[in-house]
Amino acid sequence: MHIPDGFLSTPVWGTLDAVAIPTVAWISRSAQNSFDQHRAPLLGVLGAFVFAAQMINFPVGIGTSGHLVGGALLMFTLGPGAASIVMTAILILQSLVFQDGGVLALGANVCNMAIAGVFAAYLVQRTFGPRRLTYFVGGAVSLLVSAMLALSELLLSGVRMPRSVLWASVALFVVSALVEGAITLVVMESLEKINPGFVRDGGRRSSSLIPAVALTSFVLVTVGFLIASSQPDGIWSLAARVGLATHAQATLSTPLADYKAGFINQPWLSRAFAGIGGLCLVYIVCWAISRFALRRNAGTPRSA
Repeated sequence: MHIPDGFLSTPVWGTLDAVAIPTVAWISRSAQNSFDQHRAPLLGVLGAFVFAAQMINFPVGIGTSGHLVGGALLMFTLGPGAASIVMTAILILQSLVFQDGGVLALGANVCNMAIAGVFAAYLVQRTFGPRRLTYFVGGAVSLLVSAMLALSELLLSGVRMPRSVLWASVALFVVSALVEGAITLVVMESLEKINPGFVRDGGRRSSSLIPAVALTSFVLVTVGFLIASSQPDGIWSLAARVGLATHAQATLSTPLADYKAGFINQPWLSRAFAGIGGLCLVYIVCWAISRFALRRNAGTPRSA
């Protein structure tokens, strides 16, 4: 789902960078004014969980895999504003530290997943009543919107796609969307079982969730990838079919590229080290975001 550098034309990625920066700034300001301090402890652990889950690919078709994006999951647990900021932070770290998604294409990835994907789940939440249906549909629609935007951006960049390849890619993204919806539903129901009333009370009693989510994230990045699919995800699978993969560019060179510690020779230890490092980075950044939001919120006088 992450678009690397070299796939989009300069006008497309440049425009999306120009759109993403002020949009994220506006969302951040809005989130600061409405931030619920009871959700602050969750930002770090849920951000780390989504980062960990994105490392685990699952098969969605022949030669193609998918992975949880997590925009809907973050929206249902943190609210739309905080979810967008956390997802943006994850995408920035993935791009700059792990070379997952381009630096120049970062605006496109933020627009697709952190803005449009989160907003799509928010619209579903506002529209549907039954909670189980909301979680499933919200997760599915969120990923599908992000995927269709990515496809549109490739087409706008002049990437030629035979109709058969285009429709096959759409079908694979639909499968990924259904799995995203199912995972979102399972995770949300698991959170509710661990902490009954978690969603209803706005995260005010979330202390029991933090160790469970943190432990799950640790397991995912240390051993979960051992059973993950090694096939390319939807974007890379499409790129291989249309001859676009050779256009990928590495704007940065980092020691943790591709979620592997280049200075460690043992494959499992290399992946585990990179994953744990990523968890720590995401947690620290999201914790810092929550602290900043709390200070701004606490310092804003409330109207009578």
